[in-house]
Amino acid sequence: MSAHNTRRAVPVPGTASGTAPAPGGGTLYYEALGEPDGTPLVLAHGGMLDLTMWDELAPALARAGHRVVRYDQRGHGRSSSVTGDWSNHADLRALLAHLRLQNPVLIGLSGGARLIVDHAVDVPDDDPTAPSALVLAAPGLSGREFTDPYTLQHFGEQIAAVGAPDGAERYVEHFLRMWADGPYRVPADLDPALRERLRAGAAANVADHAGGLGAGRLIEANAAERLDRLRVRRLVIVGELDTTDIHTNARALGGRLVTVPGAGHTVNLEAPDRFERAILSFLGGRR
Repeated sequence: MSAHNTRRAVPVPGTASGTAPAPGGGTLYYEALGEPDGTPLVLAHGGMLDLTMWDELAPALARAGHRVVRYDQRGHGRSSSVTGDWSNHADLRALLAHLRLQNPVLIGLSGGARLIVDHAVDVPDDDPTAPSALVLAAPGLSGREFTDPYTLQHFGEQIAAVGAPDGAERYVEHFLRMWADGPYRVPADLDPALRERLRAGAAANVADHAGGLGAGRLIEANAAERLDRLRVRRLVIVGELDTTDIHTNARALGGRLVTVPGAGHTVNLEAPDRFERAILSFLGGRR
Protein backbone atom coordinates (compact mmCIF):
# COMPACT_ATOMS: atom_id res chain seq x y z
CA MET A 1 0.00 0.00 0.00
CA SER A 2 2.77 2.38 -0.85
CA ALA A 3 4.49 3.74 -3.88
CA HIS A 4 6.70 0.66 -3.63
CA ASN A 5 3.80 -1.75 -3.92
CA THR A 6 3.66 -3.33 -7.39
CA ARG A 7 -0.04 -4.07 -7.00
CA ARG A 8 -1.92 -1.31 -8.81
CA ALA A 9 -5.52 -0.56 -9.65
CA VAL A 10 -7.01 -1.76 -12.92
CA PRO A 11 -6.78 1.22 -15.33
CA VAL A 12 -10.00 2.95 -16.35
CA PRO A 13 -10.57 5.59 -19.03
CA GLY A 14 -9.37 9.08 -18.20
CA THR A 15 -6.54 8.06 -15.84
CA ALA A 16 -3.95 10.80 -15.21
CA SER A 17 -1.44 11.77 -12.53
CA GLY A 18 0.48 14.84 -11.48
CA THR A 19 1.57 17.05 -8.60
CA ALA A 20 0.06 20.12 -7.00
CA PRO A 21 1.99 22.76 -5.04
CA ALA A 22 1.62 22.42 -1.27
CA PRO A 23 1.28 25.51 0.92
CA GLY A 24 4.68 26.62 2.19
CA GLY A 25 6.59 24.50 -0.30
CA GLY A 26 6.72 20.93 -1.57
CA THR A 27 4.27 19.03 -3.72
CA LEU A 28 1.26 16.75 -3.35
CA TYR A 29 1.10 13.75 -5.68
CA TYR A 30 -2.33 12.82 -7.05
CA GLU A 31 -4.00 10.44 -9.46
CA ALA A 32 -7.27 11.17 -11.25
CA LEU A 33 -9.50 8.73 -13.08
CA GLY A 34 -12.90 8.70 -14.67
CA GLU A 35 -14.71 11.13 -16.92
CA PRO A 36 -13.74 14.80 -16.45
CA ASP A 37 -17.39 15.88 -16.25
CA GLY A 38 -18.32 13.28 -13.60
CA THR A 39 -19.20 14.23 -10.04
CA PRO A 40 -15.86 14.96 -8.32
CA LEU A 41 -14.93 12.55 -5.52
CA VAL A 42 -11.69 13.00 -3.56
CA LEU A 43 -10.22 10.14 -1.52
CA ALA A 44 -8.01 10.80 1.54
CA HIS A 45 -6.02 7.85 2.92
CA GLY A 46 -5.23 6.90 6.50
CA GLY A 47 -2.06 7.77 8.37
CA MET A 48 1.18 5.89 7.52
CA LEU A 49 -0.42 4.62 4.31
CA ASP A 50 -0.92 6.20 0.88
CA LEU A 51 -3.29 6.47 -2.05
CA THR A 52 -2.96 2.79 -2.97
CA MET A 53 -5.26 1.92 -0.08
CA TRP A 54 -7.99 2.95 -2.55
CA ASP A 55 -6.89 0.52 -5.29
CA GLU A 56 -10.16 -1.40 -5.03
CA LEU A 57 -12.54 1.53 -4.58
CA ALA A 58 -11.23 4.20 -6.95
CA PRO A 59 -11.81 2.29 -10.24
CA ALA A 60 -15.25 1.15 -9.08
CA LEU A 61 -16.32 4.72 -8.37
CA ALA A 62 -14.92 5.91 -11.70
CA ARG A 63 -16.79 3.17 -13.58
CA ALA A 64 -19.98 4.36 -11.85
CA GLY A 65 -19.56 7.68 -13.66
CA HIS A 66 -17.67 9.75 -11.11
CA ARG A 67 -14.47 11.77 -11.46
CA VAL A 68 -12.18 10.27 -8.79
CA VAL A 69 -9.07 11.94 -7.39
CA ARG A 70 -6.89 10.22 -4.81
CA TYR A 71 -3.71 11.74 -3.44
CA ASP A 72 -0.79 11.23 -1.07
CA GLN A 73 -0.85 13.52 1.94
CA ARG A 74 2.27 15.42 2.91
CA GLY A 75 4.76 13.03 4.51
CA HIS A 76 3.26 10.03 2.70
CA GLY A 77 3.80 8.14 -0.55
CA ARG A 78 5.07 10.26 -3.42
CA SER A 79 4.26 13.63 -1.85
CA SER A 80 6.91 15.76 -0.17
CA SER A 81 8.14 15.00 3.33
CA VAL A 82 7.32 17.29 6.23
CA THR A 83 9.88 20.09 6.62
CA GLY A 84 8.07 22.46 8.99
CA ASP A 85 4.66 23.26 10.43
CA TRP A 86 1.87 22.14 8.11
CA SER A 87 -1.87 21.64 7.86
CA ASN A 88 -3.42 18.61 6.16
CA HIS A 89 -6.70 20.39 5.56
CA ALA A 90 -4.93 23.42 4.08
CA ASP A 91 -3.05 21.03 1.79
CA LEU A 92 -6.37 19.49 0.71
CA ARG A 93 -7.86 22.90 0.01
CA ALA A 94 -4.82 23.79 -2.12
CA LEU A 95 -5.14 20.53 -4.08
CA LEU A 96 -8.85 21.09 -4.74
CA ALA A 97 -8.17 24.65 -5.91
CA HIS A 98 -5.29 23.51 -8.13
CA LEU A 99 -7.51 20.91 -9.82
CA ARG A 100 -10.51 23.30 -9.89
CA LEU A 101 -12.74 20.74 -8.22
CA GLN A 102 -15.87 22.53 -7.10
CA ASN A 103 -17.99 21.26 -4.19
CA PRO A 104 -16.57 17.73 -4.27
CA VAL A 105 -17.70 14.74 -2.27
CA LEU A 106 -14.85 14.02 0.17
CA ILE A 107 -14.15 10.44 1.24
CA GLY A 108 -11.64 9.67 3.97
CA LEU A 109 -10.61 6.89 6.31
CA SER A 110 -9.07 7.35 9.77
CA GLY A 111 -6.66 10.30 9.52
CA GLY A 112 -8.10 10.99 6.08
CA ALA A 113 -11.57 11.36 7.60
CA ARG A 114 -10.07 13.58 10.29
CA LEU A 115 -8.60 15.99 7.75
CA ILE A 116 -11.70 16.22 5.55
CA VAL A 117 -13.80 17.06 8.60
CA ASP A 118 -11.24 19.76 9.41
CA HIS A 119 -11.64 21.12 5.89
CA ALA A 120 -15.43 21.01 6.10
CA VAL A 121 -15.62 22.97 9.38
CA ASP A 122 -12.90 25.46 8.40
CA VAL A 123 -13.67 26.39 4.79
CA PRO A 124 -16.13 29.23 4.15
CA ASP A 125 -19.52 28.09 2.89
CA ASP A 126 -19.17 30.05 -0.34
CA ASP A 127 -15.68 28.74 -1.15
CA PRO A 128 -15.64 26.60 -4.31
CA THR A 129 -13.75 23.86 -2.46
CA ALA A 130 -16.43 23.48 0.22
CA PRO A 131 -17.66 19.86 0.13
CA SER A 132 -21.12 18.85 -1.04
CA ALA A 133 -21.05 15.65 1.07
CA LEU A 134 -18.71 13.63 3.30
CA VAL A 135 -18.00 9.91 3.61
CA LEU A 136 -16.20 9.31 6.90
CA ALA A 137 -14.80 5.82 7.48
CA ALA A 138 -13.27 4.79 10.83
CA PRO A 139 -13.12 8.52 11.52
CA GLY A 140 -10.52 10.39 13.46
CA LEU A 141 -11.60 13.74 14.90
CA SER A 142 -9.29 16.65 15.68
CA GLY A 143 -9.70 18.24 19.10
CA ARG A 144 -10.65 14.95 20.74
CA GLU A 145 -7.97 13.03 22.66
CA PHE A 146 -7.59 9.26 22.42
CA THR A 147 -8.76 7.53 25.60
CA ASP A 148 -8.93 3.82 24.72
CA PRO A 149 -6.32 2.07 26.94
CA TYR A 150 -5.39 -0.30 24.11
CA THR A 151 -4.59 2.55 21.74
CA LEU A 152 -2.71 4.54 24.38
CA GLN A 153 -0.56 1.50 25.21
CA HIS A 154 0.54 1.04 21.62
CA PHE A 155 1.07 4.77 21.08
CA GLY A 156 3.44 4.64 24.04
CA GLU A 157 5.23 1.62 22.59
CA GLN A 158 5.64 3.46 19.29
CA ILE A 159 7.24 6.44 21.01
CA ALA A 160 9.57 4.12 22.93
CA ALA A 161 10.68 2.52 19.66
CA VAL A 162 11.93 5.75 18.10
CA GLY A 163 15.71 5.73 17.89
CA ALA A 164 16.12 2.06 18.84
CA PRO A 165 18.18 -0.21 16.52
CA ASP A 166 15.01 -2.10 15.56
CA GLY A 167 12.84 0.97 16.08
CA ALA A 168 11.36 1.19 12.58
CA GLU A 169 10.20 -2.42 12.64
CA ARG A 170 8.72 -2.05 16.12
CA TYR A 171 7.08 1.27 15.22
CA VAL A 172 5.31 -0.35 12.26
CA GLU A 173 4.28 -3.40 14.27
CA HIS A 174 2.58 -1.27 16.91
CA PHE A 175 0.82 0.63 14.11
CA LEU A 176 -0.49 -2.74 12.91
CA ARG A 177 -1.55 -3.79 16.40
CA MET A 178 -3.56 -0.58 16.78
CA TRP A 179 -5.07 -0.12 13.35
CA ALA A 180 -4.94 -3.50 11.57
CA ASP A 181 -5.56 -6.05 14.34
CA GLY A 182 -7.31 -3.76 16.81
CA PRO A 183 -8.23 -4.46 20.42
CA TYR A 184 -10.35 -7.56 19.81
CA ARG A 185 -8.05 -9.62 17.58
CA VAL A 186 -4.54 -11.05 17.53
CA PRO A 187 -2.39 -10.83 14.38
CA ALA A 188 -3.27 -14.38 13.33
CA ASP A 189 -6.95 -13.41 13.15
CA LEU A 190 -6.37 -11.01 10.27
CA ASP A 191 -6.02 -12.16 6.67
CA PRO A 192 -2.22 -12.65 6.23
CA ALA A 193 -2.15 -11.04 2.80
CA LEU A 194 -3.96 -7.94 4.07
CA ARG A 195 -1.72 -7.62 7.11
CA GLU A 196 1.37 -7.91 4.94
CA ARG A 197 0.00 -5.31 2.54
CA LEU A 198 -0.49 -2.91 5.42
CA ARG A 199 2.91 -3.74 6.92
CA ALA A 200 4.77 -3.23 3.64
CA GLY A 201 3.03 0.06 2.96
CA ALA A 202 3.67 1.46 6.43
CA ALA A 203 7.30 0.29 6.43
CA ALA A 204 7.96 1.92 3.05
CA ASN A 205 6.36 5.13 4.25
CA VAL A 206 8.48 5.18 7.40
CA ALA A 207 11.62 4.59 5.32
CA ASP A 208 10.77 7.26 2.75
CA HIS A 209 9.67 10.00 5.16
CA ALA A 210 11.55 9.30 8.40
CA GLY A 211 13.43 12.58 7.99
CA GLY A 212 10.20 14.49 8.47
CA LEU A 213 9.39 12.94 11.84
CA GLY A 214 9.27 15.79 14.34
CA ALA A 215 10.22 18.36 11.70
CA GLY A 216 7.08 20.41 12.19
CA ARG A 217 3.81 20.80 14.05
CA LEU A 218 0.53 19.60 12.55
CA ILE A 219 -2.00 22.44 12.61
CA GLU A 220 -5.59 21.21 12.88
CA ALA A 221 -9.04 22.79 13.09
CA ASN A 222 -10.23 21.52 16.52
CA ALA A 223 -13.24 20.06 14.75
CA ALA A 224 -14.65 18.35 17.84
CA GLU A 225 -15.63 21.81 19.14
CA ARG A 226 -17.02 22.97 15.79
CA LEU A 227 -19.32 20.17 14.66
CA ASP A 228 -22.17 22.65 14.24
CA ARG A 229 -20.30 23.70 11.09
CA LEU A 230 -21.02 20.30 9.49
CA ARG A 231 -24.04 21.16 7.37
CA VAL A 232 -23.62 18.72 4.47
CA ARG A 233 -24.84 15.14 4.06
CA ARG A 234 -22.66 12.59 5.82
CA LEU A 235 -22.18 8.86 5.59
CA VAL A 236 -20.19 7.37 8.49
CA ILE A 237 -18.84 3.82 8.13
CA VAL A 238 -17.24 2.00 11.05
CA GLY A 239 -16.08 -1.56 11.62
CA GLU A 240 -17.72 -3.41 14.49
CA LEU A 241 -14.27 -4.36 15.89
CA ASP A 242 -12.74 -0.86 15.84
CA THR A 243 -11.67 0.93 19.01
CA THR A 244 -13.99 2.71 21.42
CA ASP A 245 -12.52 6.08 20.38
CA ILE A 246 -13.46 5.54 16.74
CA HIS A 247 -16.99 4.46 17.63
CA THR A 248 -17.35 7.56 19.82
CA ASN A 249 -16.20 9.76 16.92
CA ALA A 250 -18.60 8.03 14.54
CA ARG A 251 -21.57 8.77 16.79
CA ALA A 252 -20.50 12.37 17.34
CA LEU A 253 -20.24 13.11 13.62
CA GLY A 254 -23.88 12.33 12.93
CA GLY A 255 -25.30 11.50 9.53
CA ARG A 256 -26.11 8.03 8.23
CA LEU A 257 -24.19 5.44 10.27
CA VAL A 258 -23.25 2.05 8.82
CA THR A 259 -21.57 -0.50 11.12
CA VAL A 260 -19.85 -3.38 9.29
CA PRO A 261 -19.98 -6.65 11.29
CA GLY A 262 -16.69 -8.45 11.83
CA ALA A 263 -14.56 -5.63 10.41
CA GLY A 264 -11.91 -3.56 12.12
CA HIS A 265 -10.33 -0.18 11.40
CA THR A 266 -9.35 -0.84 7.77
CA VAL A 267 -12.98 -1.45 6.91
CA ASN A 268 -12.52 -0.53 3.24
CA LEU A 269 -10.04 -3.38 2.80
CA GLU A 270 -11.63 -5.96 5.09
CA ALA A 271 -15.11 -5.56 3.56
CA PRO A 272 -14.52 -3.88 0.17
CA ASP A 273 -17.82 -4.94 -1.43
CA ARG A 274 -19.91 -3.78 1.52
CA PHE A 275 -17.90 -0.55 1.66
CA GLU A 276 -18.39 0.15 -2.04
CA ARG A 277 -22.11 -0.60 -1.93
CA ALA A 278 -22.63 1.74 1.03
CA ILE A 279 -20.90 4.61 -0.77
CA LEU A 280 -22.67 4.07 -4.11
CA SER A 281 -26.00 3.92 -2.32
CA PHE A 282 -25.20 7.16 -0.51
CA LEU A 283 -24.19 8.80 -3.79
CA GLY A 284 -27.26 7.51 -5.57
CA GLY A 285 -25.25 5.05 -7.65
CA ARG A 286 -26.40 1.69 -8.94
CA ARG A 287 -25.16 -1.84 -8.18
